[in-house]
Amino acid sequence: MRNTETCNFSTEAEALAGLLNIARHDERKNRAQAVSERLVELALHIHQQELSGIEAADLIRREAERYENESRELH
Repeated sequence: MRNTETCNFSTEAEALAGLLNIARHDERKNRAQAVSERLVELALHIHQQELSGIEAADLIRREAERYENESRELH
């Protein structure tokens, strides 16, 4: 008699895919929270420093560049 072992790879792959989806969802949620907190900080800074519209727009543009650079570093 032969000793054979059968594996159900599709079930394991589905379980792994489920875990990856949960991790992705958590990462997106955490990143959205971080961006939200950063926007609040920017708004408070704009208000406290009484920045003009042009100054506020420039601040937001620089922040967008920071996010873009961070994104490029991660790829």
